[in-house]
Amino acid sequence: MSSRTSDIDFTFRREVTVRGAVGALADGGWSLKEPLGISYVVNDDDAYDWQSTNLDRAAEVFTLLDAPENLGCHVGVCVYHAEAETGGQLLFFPGRTRCAFSPTINRRSLPDAPAFTDVSWYLQALVKPLLPIGLHSYEACDIGF
Repeated sequence: MSSRTSDIDFTFRREVTVRGAVGALADGGWSLKEPLGISYVVNDDDAYDWQSTNLDRAAEVFTLLDAPENLGCHVGVCVYHAEAETGGQLLFFPGRTRCAFSPTINRRSLPDAPAFTDVSWYLQALVKPLLPIGLHSYEACDIGF
């Protein structure tokens, strides 16, 4: 049995905050609230130890992820589109001018080719909300192993 990985890499014209990016995505129907509550990571030790918490702690999570001492670390949150019942990990790179989205929650597949990710759906749902915060470019891939 083969597996797949899908990824959309975004590049911004200027530094963005996690709070700002998630706020922009909220205009497109995305939210931090996903089936596990809120999931987030601060990768300061190369372990990528994802944590979960309640939605009422969202402000604390944003403060942690956007803290100056974490600008040199990869940080991330899961975002979820409740209407579409799908979501994934949004990982921000050090310097915060790049981030990557991986559909890891109820990945949408192509109707006539269910092994493949419906990357075009994710692009349509993610690109437009990110434009106002300086989205410059994206690169998408869907790779089978």
